[in-house]
Amino acid sequence: MKQFLITLSAVIAGMIIVLVGLPILFITMLASSATPQTRGDVVISLDLRQKMTDQAAGGPFDFLTGRTLSTMEVVNTLHRAADDPKVKAVFIRLPEGGMSPAAAEEIREAVIYVRRASKPVIAHSQGLYPSGMVISSYMLGSSASELWMQPRSSFQVTGISTSEMFFKDAFDKYGVTAQYEQRAEFKNAVNPYLYNDFTPEHREAALSWMGSIYQSMIGNIAADRRLDKTVLQTTLEAGPYGAEKALELGLITNLGQVHDAEQAALKRGTDAKIVSLDDYARTLTPETKGEVIAVIDGEGAIMTGKGSGGGFGSQKTMMSDDIADSFYAAIKDPKVKAIVFRVSSPGGSDTASAQIAEAMKDAKEAGKPVVVSMGDYAASGGYWIASGASAIVANPSTLTGSIGVFGGKFAIGDALSRFGIDVKDIHVGGDYTEAFSEAKGFSPTQRAALSSWIDQIYNSFITHVAAGRNLPEDKVRELARGRVWTGAQAVEHRLVDKAGGFYAAVDTAKSLAKIDASAPVRLVPYPGKTSMFGGVSNSVQMSLTGLKTLSFLGWAMSDPKAEAVIDRVADQRLREQGANVMAPQPYETAPAQ
Repeated sequence: MKQFLITLSAVIAGMIIVLVGLPILFITMLASSATPQTRGDVVISLDLRQKMTDQAAGGPFDFLTGRTLSTMEVVNTLHRAADDPKVKAVFIRLPEGGMSPAAAEEIREAVIYVRRASKPVIAHSQGLYPSGMVISSYMLGSSASELWMQPRSSFQVTGISTSEMFFKDAFDKYGVTAQYEQRAEFKNAVNPYLYNDFTPEHREAALSWMGSIYQSMIGNIAADRRLDKTVLQTTLEAGPYGAEKALELGLITNLGQVHDAEQAALKRGTDAKIVSLDDYARTLTPETKGEVIAVIDGEGAIMTGKGSGGGFGSQKTMMSDDIADSFYAAIKDPKVKAIVFRVSSPGGSDTASAQIAEAMKDAKEAGKPVVVSMGDYAASGGYWIASGASAIVANPSTLTGSIGVFGGKFAIGDALSRFGIDVKDIHVGGDYTEAFSEAKGFSPTQRAALSSWIDQIYNSFITHVAAGRNLPEDKVRELARGRVWTGAQAVEHRLVDKAGGFYAAVDTAKSLAKIDASAPVRLVPYPGKTSMFGGVSNSVQMSLTGLKTLSFLGWAMSDPKAEAVIDRVADQRLREQGANVMAPQPYETAPAQ
């Protein structure tokens, strides 16, 4: 009877959603998808306090949670706004903690582009606290025409700090054995499982990229605020300060509440109104003049297959079939003169990376130069796919390189036995069949076989980079060893051609395609997006998908068998994602190291 009532309630709830909620939702989506009006003067409002991705993303639950802001959308929209006579100013809300250094650098370049069009940019902070890369947030704010802070707020920008949690002692205590092969000593993504402290190489690499980012941030701030770099660094490191002291020291330009800064921006126009960057972006029409440059987006862990590679709540993934298909579509299109491939990835499957690299090679052989624009990071497998490009452009604080491989497992048989759980293996075939059993560690022959396999992948990686970057293999081996470099360091080592953001990559693509530097170009996404009505229909379709998903979840949560099926699917998916040996798991926040 109880199950019947649960099922009946679910059916009634579903009918209410379909008969009442769906029509309301449909009307709402049509209204929200309609092009907003921007008559008169406009001040664009950009709120950077929300979570950001590198590239645009959409999902079936956007109608509930809202769209996620992306670095590329911000940069592209600000470039269009700079050339729009209706736009009189830009107003930016800064995060109280840190943000991605590479994203901050990319947006800073867009802010400078807007200012060069004689349009002021006003940034406001309600406090800067030592959470994450807070110096990145301050650096971005410093690029504005005016940097406001709320009175009596905190200015805590004194450097960069990071923490690593090591599990070795806990594993020893509970009988868990981590067994991994690493190529080479700087490939430290699994070091927290193998050691109880930083190895000398791990510490050296971390301090190196942190120092490089710190100096890039300090240099940008000094240039934008017209301060002496040495004096600025000394002043920051003597903090923290209150907002009033920061103003006295010349670290900010104004004190005031958010409303005060917003009104200061509105005064730059006549009867101007605030329009969010997202709403303004929806008023823009595609460029119609100039040669076509294809833009291919790739963000997240690299995996074989098609589709998003994830589900509700999962992180973005770069599916090799989809990326390869985008390259081949651009190759077949006679209008495409060059390709800009935006990469923001910590790595992933070696075979998936090789598939994408081969498609890139085919594009180059078809006479269409490929320029990689690196986002937050393009490390390990992310560098594998980038290294064969005609040219590579990276932000100074992009994390890249990590030319290396790791592979292994956790042996938890001893730990389970302490709880009365015994795991017994059975197999047919060779000894290596049981190599990745969780019951016990590798046998000597299994470890040797794994080591040989890791060597093959590593050597293939070295050869691929040497050919793509036109470097001697010995030089690549010296730079590789699993070490992470910043974009600025990678330029010095010839792993990257140029420091800069997306539009620097576009300029490079124009040059390689022999398009006049001053000529306009059309940046066309591949695969192509929807028609002029596609935004509305796509939004409604995602909403319908979301409703179906919600209905399914309602059924699943009331049915134990369904819940068990979902758990099995999730477990299998995790196993598939864990099969890569070129990067950490997609859910890890750090790049492959």
